[in-house]
Amino acid sequence: MGADFSGYATKAGLKCSDGRTIMPHAFKEQDGITVPLVWQHGHTEPANVLGHAILENREDGVYCYGFFNDTEAGKSAKALVQHKDITNLSIYANRLVEKAKQVLHGSIREVSLVLSGANPGALIDNVTLAHSDGIYETLDDEAIIYTGLTLEHEDMPVETIEETPEETEEVVEHAVSADMTVQELYDTLNEDQKNLVHFMIGAAIEDASAQHSDTSDTTDTGDEGDLEHKEGNTEMGTKRNVFEQKKSDDSEEYSLSHDDMKLIFSEAQKNGSLKEAVDNFALAHGIDNIDLLFPDAQLLDSRPEFDKRRTEWVDGVMTSTRHSPFSRIKTISADLTFEDARAKGYVKGNLKREEFFGLASRVTTPTTIYKKQKLDRDDIVDITGFDVVSWLKAEMRMMLQEELARAILIGDGRDVAHADKINEGNIRPIAKEHELYATTLWVNTQDSNTSAAGTAGEIVDAVLAGRKFYKGTGTPTFYTSEPVITMFLLQRDTLGRRIYRNLEEVAADLRVAAVVPVEVMEDEPDLIGIIVNLQDYVIGADRGGELSMFDDFDIDYNQFKYLIETRLSGALTKIKSALVVRRTAKTDVLLDAPTAPTRVGNEITFPTVAHVTYASSPADVASVVTLTELAPTATISATAGSGYFFANSAENTWTYAYEA
Repeated sequence: MGADFSGYATKAGLKCSDGRTIMPHAFKEQDGITVPLVWQHGHTEPANVLGHAILENREDGVYCYGFFNDTEAGKSAKALVQHKDITNLSIYANRLVEKAKQVLHGSIREVSLVLSGANPGALIDNVTLAHSDGIYETLDDEAIIYTGLTLEHEDMPVETIEETPEETEEVVEHAVSADMTVQELYDTLNEDQKNLVHFMIGAAIEDASAQHSDTSDTTDTGDEGDLEHKEGNTEMGTKRNVFEQKKSDDSEEYSLSHDDMKLIFSEAQKNGSLKEAVDNFALAHGIDNIDLLFPDAQLLDSRPEFDKRRTEWVDGVMTSTRHSPFSRIKTISADLTFEDARAKGYVKGNLKREEFFGLASRVTTPTTIYKKQKLDRDDIVDITGFDVVSWLKAEMRMMLQEELARAILIGDGRDVAHADKINEGNIRPIAKEHELYATTLWVNTQDSNTSAAGTAGEIVDAVLAGRKFYKGTGTPTFYTSEPVITMFLLQRDTLGRRIYRNLEEVAADLRVAAVVPVEVMEDEPDLIGIIVNLQDYVIGADRGGELSMFDDFDIDYNQFKYLIETRLSGALTKIKSALVVRRTAKTDVLLDAPTAPTRVGNEITFPTVAHVTYASSPADVASVVTLTELAPTATISATAGSGYFFANSAENTWTYAYEA
């Protein structure tokens, strides 16, 4: 069965109004496939589907053969096409691959009948998604491409359709006469296109005049100035070489010979510049337009590339944390590790004693994090190669998110007195969290006791030994720096074989879900890594405190000003939900786990241990703490002396409760 119509769905080589060009064979993989034929790209109603189209890849674009279905909409559309009321096609495509404004590859998902093309060439309208935070994101791999190309009515089967010169000429004639006059078509051109038309017409007239004057047998036979050439050269548009230009008096022509090329290359070897050698030759022989051989350098990408830290980890941090609609985060925890919190056995006749456990609570309030920029309006107007405003806003958003993710993991690194410091009481960094929420593991990776497995083995041993202190949700992730990852991957056994072939093997040994490199951790020299499931970290923001972008114009200074900010809080909300692995000094000595104080009744006595200092809270200068009803609890902590360290911070604290 023959197609109801045919025509070009899209043409190659058309430069769109946004600067993109559809390259030849961009959709070659879809040659012969069938796609839906719809009306005006309507994707929401089944009635918008009019039939189907078979695609055919050609050198100059994608040709299609359309078949209408028997629905009312299909019949109506068929009648409109037959009467030439509808003459334009366009396509909807996704999975676009673009480089330097050139569309190299994509997938056509449907062909549409449209009332009119966007312009005589093509127009790509990017589809956008509206996010809840008010930010719009452009989907660069998805587009509707309007060609404005005319349909052909089809009377032959699909397999035998061929375009003849007569058919093509008829279609073009119809497109000009039916849709617009020559003047209207000319008015649609931009200034560059008009200048090109003027140049081509001028060159044609100049060549025609020259041929008319040089050919004695040329006669004027047409009523409208058409020339009929009986003899001589009848080509009006001869190709020119930059080295074959006539002088203004037509007295001499220059052509580049083999000897000239040898002379140019010889001079280029002397002065080190081929362009300079060609320029000198052209100047000596009166050749102009030599710059055509050395065009201006072109940007590979339309926007400047950022020289920045690697930020792939940022999105993972921001999406893994838990989000709360309240900016004030309050946590209450009960410590059930007390001896008196245990269930007790009962002997008849004895007094039943109440259990005891400690309660701890804290409140985390919000703070504002922002980034501010400004642009002179003159610069915005003068920069025409790309959208500098959207580029700047993307930079502001990227940098603010990186700073927030950094503050969550390790803090912003600024001094506490710095005016731009992100308050660590509002965004609590995991690396500096209280020992109730994060346990610190200490590793000496450079001492003489380093294990046979090397530095990486020391870290693995410390993490596995301290894993019992992790009480967070599920399987955590290991956030670390590239130097630490490199150290793992370079580690070898005694036979010279690599111990770890990839990060998955490192993660398996550490009992974590993944190993994530975080470049900013390199700013913390003693920090090896953080083991945490960020589901236990809550970011709170009230309505209105989410990420927002503000624009303003300063009329006095002719400047546009931009502000992006958010107001939120952040903290771990589950006790013992993180492990912070740190490196000690090379000379530090590892001590055994500290000896616990002894208890007799309500008296707590500190032991005497070399290089260990004991202290109590509430403070007590004596070596014995007596619990009373007025002071029913006491927390005793042990601190390693200078030059010494404990393996972790979880086994050097004890809490005692008063016994009646």
